[in-house]
Amino acid sequence: NYMLFSCSNHTYAAIIGDIKDSRKLDTGKQIQKNLNHILNQLNTEYSFDISAKFTITLGDEFQGLLHNCTNLLHIIETIQREMYPVKLRFGIGVGEITTDINPELAIGADGPSYYYARKAIHELRNNEKKNKMPSADIRISTANPEHPLTSMFNTTLSLLTVIRANWTKRQREIIWEYDKFGGSQEDCASRLHISQSSVQRALMNGNYYSYKSAMNNLNNILKEIGELHV
Repeated sequence: NYMLFSCSNHTYAAIIGDIKDSRKLDTGKQIQKNLNHILNQLNTEYSFDISAKFTITLGDEFQGLLHNCTNLLHIIETIQREMYPVKLRFGIGVGEITTDINPELAIGADGPSYYYARKAIHELRNNEKKNKMPSADIRISTANPEHPLTSMFNTTLSLLTVIRANWTKRQREIIWEYDKFGGSQEDCASRLHISQSSVQRALMNGNYYSYKSAMNNLNNILKEIGELHV
């Protein structure tokens, strides 16, 4: 017997992720090993949010199921950061699960939540093929994709993709260090053996504070989407 939990009244968030251009990568086995290591860490760290543990389902695809959406975007950001420079795309589906859930394995469960996540992945791929700009790497899909909350979520994700794409290599290193470990700018500078002013400059020029504010707003929107069954 599996215990079922939910974001709100049996609403779940399914996450399907895959590696972009995986066939072009000549270090596939090592990439999969790294991905598996990261997913195992997340399964432990966020065990109270997860209904079915993140699992690699194909060589270049993985999925997980959450009943608490609070840390969903942070989980995705962590995977993106730790897998860099490997590029990934993520489809998020918010909806019901109509089958039993195996908490140890995100395979076998089914329902609208997974249908929507798969739809979101397909939409990302289609947008990439059409060279639509900006090309986001995260997308959410729900029962009502035209709902203002869903549209706002996806539009904001596209804008954040543009901000990230404009980070220089050094800005990215500093921003991710600051975001991952927190603390003050001085703490970050000490860890990286650079000046506090260098950290401040990277955060400002990389629009970090606007980026982080938008991510926090997305978390609030995500919570509303789950509660309203959008």
